[in-house]
Amino acid sequence: MTVLSTEEIQNILPHRYPMLLVDTVEELVPGEKIVAIKNVTMNEAVFQGHFPGNPTFPGVLMVEALAQTGAIALLSMPAFKGKTAYLGSIPKARFRKRVAPGDQLRLEVTIERMRGSIGEGKGTAYVNGKRVTTASLTFMIGE
Repeated sequence: MTVLSTEEIQNILPHRYPMLLVDTVEELVPGEKIVAIKNVTMNEAVFQGHFPGNPTFPGVLMVEALAQTGAIALLSMPAFKGKTAYLGSIPKARFRKRVAPGDQLRLEVTIERMRGSIGEGKGTAYVNGKRVTTASLTFMIGE
């Protein structure tokens, strides 16, 4: 079930193609938890060079997709409406499996702590129920 469409996501995040890496949101508890979807397609520009003949979705883009997902959860809070969430740090990230065109990333982020305009969360990306990426994320909310 889609909670937010791509158009609704664009009303929350400033990102646009090719940097918008969240297609839909399936679950959302503002400031707490979010589940989103990123469909990985062969049409993505990154596959022209990563890697020809063996297209692989870069780990750094999976972390960015998790960060955008977490940003949606934070910016959906009334206190942060209309603001921008910046990625402050990635204290830990781990990549477990290759992601390729045709895969669908299920992005799950839990916001674990908020102190003023600083938030900390944990994100996990899955393909077909298997964990492919995990990351600890710190967010900074700005104007």
